[in-house]
Amino acid sequence: MKSMRCVISGKVQGVYFRAWTKDQADSLGVKGWVRNISDGRVEVLAQGADEATAEFKKRLIQGSSMSEVKNIECESMDYDKAYSIFEIR
Repeated sequence: MKSMRCVISGKVQGVYFRAWTKDQADSLGVKGWVRNISDGRVEVLAQGADEATAEFKKRLIQGSSMSEVKNIECESMDYDKAYSIFEIR
């Protein structure tokens, strides 16, 4: 399944960033997941239409009102599983 994996750094843990990310994904019809990484960053796997994932990436760069995104690294990849929802892990 064509997917996009992003790792976001900055002030992105403890500020409801994962819940905000899920809301953004749900509003765009993007499927996949978001999770905290032990080093303080957040990882996202997104699946959906090209337009939806492009808009999702733009929103991730901007971040939620309480977060402060310092850097985002995204890569396109083929993922072996197709998700039917977007979940917080």
